[in-house]
Amino acid sequence: MASYNYKEHSLVSSFVITLFLLLLQFQVGTSELQQNYYSQSCPRAEEIIKQEVTNLYNEHGNTAVSWIRNLFHDCIVEGCDASLLLEAADGMESEKTSDRSFGMRNFKYVNTIKEALEKECPLTVSCADVITLSARDGIVMLGGPRIEMKTGRRDSKESHAKVVDESIPNHNDSISSVLSRFQSIGIDTEGTVALLGAHSVGRVHCVNLVHRLYPTVDPTLDPDHAAYLKNRCPTPNPDPKAVEYSRFDLQTPMILDNMYYKNVLNHKGLLIIDQQLSSDADTLPFVEKMASDNGYFYEQISRAIVLLSENNPLTGDQGEIRKDCRYVNDS
Repeated sequence: MASYNYKEHSLVSSFVITLFLLLLQFQVGTSELQQNYYSQSCPRAEEIIKQEVTNLYNEHGNTAVSWIRNLFHDCIVEGCDASLLLEAADGMESEKTSDRSFGMRNFKYVNTIKEALEKECPLTVSCADVITLSARDGIVMLGGPRIEMKTGRRDSKESHAKVVDESIPNHNDSISSVLSRFQSIGIDTEGTVALLGAHSVGRVHCVNLVHRLYPTVDPTLDPDHAAYLKNRCPTPNPDPKAVEYSRFDLQTPMILDNMYYKNVLNHKGLLIIDQQLSSDADTLPFVEKMASDNGYFYEQISRAIVLLSENNPLTGDQGEIRKDCRYVNDS
């Protein structure tokens, strides 16, 4: 009889453990990010996003740069939840109105991607995943590496406008404060240096440059490059609405590569934060290595992009799947 009870107890224990593991697996599968999250609910989701990103790039090449910036601005502010895309409505303030969002554009084309997804799979693919996957595909369009990224994010029902300024580093901040900010979301010094390499593409408005040119030229700036920049930005008080800018990289302006680090070492970084990378003892070794090895840069920016894209996402039954990325769904 004692033997029978022991066997019965063992069977019950095994059943309980098996049930627990199954429940745990179910919970992980439904509440955490994973590869190919939409394989059953919307099998063509990633293909649709890639095609739309490609089409938009062929029509408006700068959209690829916008997708990278969207990922950064969304994920560093309270996590990757597409709060960035919300318009001001019903008393909600938009994150787009922050000074940190100055110069951001092409938001309307996020809606183009989302509309294509809604036709295929209504209320299935989140705007947060659109931000993530469009950045991934945009990086490829810019000649960068293909990065494997998980999906399954959900969309915020609120804006985080009140914390944008404290969440996003300013281009005039010290390198130590920028490193500290990224460290707070799990990205180390090496990863932060790699993320700043996104400044290999895109441009800077004169509003964010003139303090290095007027009334006197920043002595850390290469004199010939300073003369070029003064030609691009001829007045110390540029009109924020005017098309007055300089590209980060004059050699390969629309290719995501390690030219950025070569420019920084040659004192041709546009923003103060760019130039500080070459004068800080903690960041300089990484700058030098990335300048000499494009493959290493790709490895590190891929790692950092994944970390950024997985910062504090909404999953499971949190948030919602917006129909229109600009507005929360009607309750």
